[in-house]
Amino acid sequence: MDRTLIIGTRGSELALWQANFVKDSLAKAGINAELKIIKTQGDRILNLSFDKLEGKGFFTKELEEELLAGTIDLAVHSHKDLPTENPPGLIIAAVSEREDPSELLLILKDCVDVKQKLSVKYGAIVGTSSNRRKAQLLAYRPDLEIEDLRGNVPTRINKLREENYDAIMLAKAGVSRLGIDLSEFHVEELTPNEIVPAPAQGALAIQIRESDTELFEALQVLHHADVAEQLAVERTVLKLFGGGCHLPLGCYCRKEDGRFQVFTSKAEEGDQFPDRLFLEADKSEGLSEQIVAKFNPERKLPGSVFISREVNEQSYFRRALEKHNIQIDGRSLIRTVPVITKLDSYILKHIDWVFFSSKNAVEYFFHLDPLLPKDVKFGVMGAGSEEMLRRKGHFADFTGLGNDSADVAEEFARLANGTQVLFPGAEESLRSVQKGLSADTKVIDLAVYETVLEEEIEGSGADVLVFTSPSNVDAYFAENLLDPYQKVIAIGKSTGAKFDEMGVKYTLPFSPDEVGLAEAVFGL
Repeated sequence: MDRTLIIGTRGSELALWQANFVKDSLAKAGINAELKIIKTQGDRILNLSFDKLEGKGFFTKELEEELLAGTIDLAVHSHKDLPTENPPGLIIAAVSEREDPSELLLILKDCVDVKQKLSVKYGAIVGTSSNRRKAQLLAYRPDLEIEDLRGNVPTRINKLREENYDAIMLAKAGVSRLGIDLSEFHVEELTPNEIVPAPAQGALAIQIRESDTELFEALQVLHHADVAEQLAVERTVLKLFGGGCHLPLGCYCRKEDGRFQVFTSKAEEGDQFPDRLFLEADKSEGLSEQIVAKFNPERKLPGSVFISREVNEQSYFRRALEKHNIQIDGRSLIRTVPVITKLDSYILKHIDWVFFSSKNAVEYFFHLDPLLPKDVKFGVMGAGSEEMLRRKGHFADFTGLGNDSADVAEEFARLANGTQVLFPGAEESLRSVQKGLSADTKVIDLAVYETVLEEEIEGSGADVLVFTSPSNVDAYFAENLLDPYQKVIAIGKSTGAKFDEMGVKYTLPFSPDEVGLAEAVFGL
């Protein structure tokens, strides 16, 4: 290509990084380019939150107008800022690789409380102008005060530094691209299945005139078709909901082991509890339509749910179900009792890791007042165990997510092989994680509790039965049968294996925590 291309971009540090990234990528392909900075409505109006701005495309409209006028050759956008429909005459010619779409919660160090979910103190003021983030944050922590936060990434961080807020939330991708040092803050990284990101978050879109076929061909060297396919699922969901930046919608699609996994969070308003959904499919075609159909307000949801554990009034699971007037029968079918009352301090002297596979393991272990080495690390299975560990005043250095304990074992082994690992747990533990460690790893099993089945367990007539452990399955079906209309949800593959033996169909949540359970019920 002989001509020097003109790249249109906003003037923020992040936008300029993105435009220069494209410019440098083009240079490697032998194409020269220069930048033209264009101010957008979103740059000029900084005193209003996004839901107060009119229309869509606050950060893109002016760039698109210059493209159509021919004063620039291509525009570089944060893909999440683009409306779902291109103006007539414009197309997306290329999509970049995707940065990690996780969110970061930046917390002033004197506002940290590790015993709280998300590690920010009770009643903290959190800055964000995103209704999507607001709805999901309040679902986890209804005590938080959410206040508007506008400006580019450095400006937002400076507002936190000046103590206008106790914490703020930012996309990890922007912070990573700018290489910002966050060491002065406590940083919580929230994965896409914890806080579902905006559709297309973390990716760049290169927009050109539809008629510029030569440029389209030249840009294919920068295009990532696999990313584009996944983003298309997310953006089609957004389009079908008719939303823009103000809609409290999160949608994240990824491909794992050849299957598309999609996490969706949607509320009507930023202060409303969101509905969550997880869907998995072999093909991307029609997936967006399936997702949107599940959010149809006319869809019939279960009227009642039984779960084999107590569910407190403030739990995420209870609030998610009661929003739809779903009745909950929560009762454990087993009791746990300690098996030791004193801990031999010798076994703790040289351990490198303590791994907990359940909340009960955390609870009973710390009842023993263990004297742990200063540099000991903690591993946990699932968000529930992680939260219980927080309540004891400790962070997890490794959190195994998902239902497959073999996968968790493989991930943990990369960190713990060759070390000494203590496994407090149930007296008859399945030892799933231990089996995945190498022979040179010293494994110490410590039974801290045992389970006892309750007697005379009454069956439930609920539409959905949720079982939290293999022991609860044994206890329930010792005296009860499954009615033909009842659906079953099993937490974890070991619980699911019990139903495999019985020939019973069941649903396995993506994650064995309260959010995963709510997603599973909503997805039935």
